[in-house]
Amino acid sequence: MTFNDEEDYIMRIIKEMVRVLFSLMLGKQYKSVELQEENKYEVSGKALEEFKKMIDEGFINEAENILLESIDYTQKREVLAAILFYQYISEKDIDFLEAHNYSKEEALDGIRRLAEKQGFGQISSLLMESGEP
Repeated sequence: MTFNDEEDYIMRIIKEMVRVLFSLMLGKQYKSVELQEENKYEVSGKALEEFKKMIDEGFINEAENILLESIDYTQKREVLAAILFYQYISEKDIDFLEAHNYSKEEALDGIRRLAEKQGFGQISSLLMESGEP
């Protein structure tokens, strides 16, 4: 598997995990147009847009630490915000992520941990197995 193949594989798995987790957590089929309402998602009063700004400024690890320290896993909207957080990171190019000591694999791992905490660990495992090149 080449480097680009691996990166594409990780992106496909992340997108599929986001789609499945949103569908399961919202109890309806996921539609990407719903993401236009991302601005209504927050974690402990901090808007998703604030986390995205930190990511854009290169403070990815710091943003992740704040998110993980403050998230209430019993609040569905906060978990959905965290999922969108990792999806946003995964959409950054590899050079940007490397320059800020982060990787697409870490974003995938973050989404997998969220899935496990929500009781969907088996689903994330199935997606990983089914997507293997």
